[in-house]
Amino acid sequence: MHENAFSAAFELIIGRDPTLLGIITLSLQVSLTAVMIASIIALPLGAALAVFRFPGRSVIVIALNALMGLPPVVAGLMVYLMLSRAGPLGSLGLLFTPTAMVIAQTLLILPIVAALARQIIEALWEEYREQLRSLGVSRLRAIPTLLWDARFSLITVVLAGFGRASAEVGAVLIVGGNIQGVTRVMTTAIALETNKGNLPLALGLGIVLLLIVAGVNAAAYVIGATARRRLG
Repeated sequence: MHENAFSAAFELIIGRDPTLLGIITLSLQVSLTAVMIASIIALPLGAALAVFRFPGRSVIVIALNALMGLPPVVAGLMVYLMLSRAGPLGSLGLLFTPTAMVIAQTLLILPIVAALARQIIEALWEEYREQLRSLGVSRLRAIPTLLWDARFSLITVVLAGFGRASAEVGAVLIVGGNIQGVTRVMTTAIALETNKGNLPLALGLGIVLLLIVAGVNAAAYVIGATARRRLG
């Protein structure tokens, strides 16, 4: 029975089943958008925390480190409360839409990217601080330079964020509702189709998800190796 399910799953993938492709496309759109938004905010934030010293900085650093382990269901609940009709953003009507899922995933990814970026940039700042100061480069102007110099390591961080987003199920299930053709992504569809006994579709999505995660890890490894060779 399971062998037949695997065969049917590969047939769905090879045959480009419309339902399968629709779920995969939405999953990638949501996760990539969340990663892009989180990176735009988190990379400069992490760099600023690495370079500047100000009252309350240690509190922000501790908070970011703590939020790296934020349970997805808690993030989903927070976004749900904000976007529900009784919430402050309820009038926008974003609950149970892909936008709500993007917000939830961004909330999960941002602390990870910001905290890791801070660690990477802080090490570079300690190494190049005196040299940059001697050239008359201010702390603010040093941030783009440091971000560019650490680009390979930071790409690895962003890929780690994408891996977290693409494999997440709890938050997107709460704020998205797993609505067919609207908010059903790979992780939520796998859970639903397994419960329904539709193993071919669940396995097909699982195989694609594994390939995506493996591809992200391979890319992170290659980029990390490239960065080490440059430094070496």
